[in-house]
Amino acid sequence: MFEKRTINALKWIVGILDNKKIPFQISGGFVAKLYGSNRMINDIDIDVPESEFKSIEEEVKPYIIFGPMHINDGKWDMEIMTLKYEDQEIDIGGAYDTKISNNDRTKWIPFPVDYSKIRRLKIQDVEVNIVSPEELIKYKQHLDGKHQVEDIEAVRNYIKHTIL
Repeated sequence: MFEKRTINALKWIVGILDNKKIPFQISGGFVAKLYGSNRMINDIDIDVPESEFKSIEEEVKPYIIFGPMHINDGKWDMEIMTLKYEDQEIDIGGAYDTKISNNDRTKWIPFPVDYSKIRRLKIQDVEVNIVSPEELIKYKQHLDGKHQVEDIEAVRNYIKHTIL
């Protein structure tokens, strides 16, 4: 289902987060694929509390290709850093202060992680926290692109055919 480099990067970053006891959830296209989306993933999106960026920064420093910094690009208003491990990008974003703009870019919508809704899943010998299908749809509906529509359709199909 996932390329070797993706699994290696996942094991590496989850190992760091677990060792430091940092709450996290994986979201985005990676999780959409777990829920049935067929598209290729570009990166691994991980949400962590903004206060924890400093606690991992030294360990991930050799792999940082962007940030850590606050961005407001008209679509996202958030803390973020991007890592590249074994040619796999990992976006680490803030969990509590993140905002996403609505589709017509007229309103900011707060989008904090609700850790009570996270699911724990084992993927090739690594246990990860993933965003629930409902929460994934909730934020993907504000994103642009055909792949977002495909992800939402796959996740809705998953919900429809799975006893939750």
